[in-house]
Amino acid sequence: MDVLDLFPRSILRGTLPDPLLQLLIDLSESVLANPDSSPDASAKLAGQLRQQRELRPDQPGVQDLSNNHLLPACDRWIRHVMDRQPPQGRGPWVPGRYGLQMIDLWLNCQTAGDYNPTHTHGGSFSGVIFLKVPPQINADSFDGQLCFHGPEDWHLQSFRTGMAHYVLPVPGEFYVFPAWQPHSVMPFRGEGERWSLAFNAMAAPGAAPTAMQQPAQQQPLGNVSLSSQRPTAKGF
Repeated sequence: MDVLDLFPRSILRGTLPDPLLQLLIDLSESVLANPDSSPDASAKLAGQLRQQRELRPDQPGVQDLSNNHLLPACDRWIRHVMDRQPPQGRGPWVPGRYGLQMIDLWLNCQTAGDYNPTHTHGGSFSGVIFLKVPPQINADSFDGQLCFHGPEDWHLQSFRTGMAHYVLPVPGEFYVFPAWQPHSVMPFRGEGERWSLAFNAMAAPGAAPTAMQQPAQQQPLGNVSLSSQRPTAKGF
């Protein structure tokens, strides 16, 4: 007999090169040491965290992260899903007929008791990049873990065991997923800080830009609220 697992949800996992990881850690240290130099994103985000700061395309490592890792990961997700569809059922999602653009990127600094409730993002794709994790966040408990939620509540007694998947944060690893995918972050106990980056990206038919663009004059980000009900952002 065989078991067929129906209707999977695709989540992409990748790993950053060590030099880029260190560059982003250094950037995060600078941002947190001088918080007034970066816009506060906490009022527009779902997380109840110590600090959430918007990042700019001209900051060290941001362009490399976007153009060489996150946007290619979004493209890899599209190819993984769409190449399994019949050719006539792929719509505009064939190579050369769509583009990807970063919308926004921000730093999350989580301390003991902080959490991110279940939420979704705007745009097409979202993701998280883990930078720094206290040693007490480990596989022995749910503390500080990222959770992906299924369409129904997790309920062991009725065998709904596939409705929640927990991810242990590891520095340098990143996850990319559709913006509609519900997820949350558990609180943790003890000392230390959990640092991560989060982003939103847009996939659009036509010749949309495939690189994170630096505007001629940096404008403050308008609406990066983590809600599928928000108006779609127009670009980073």
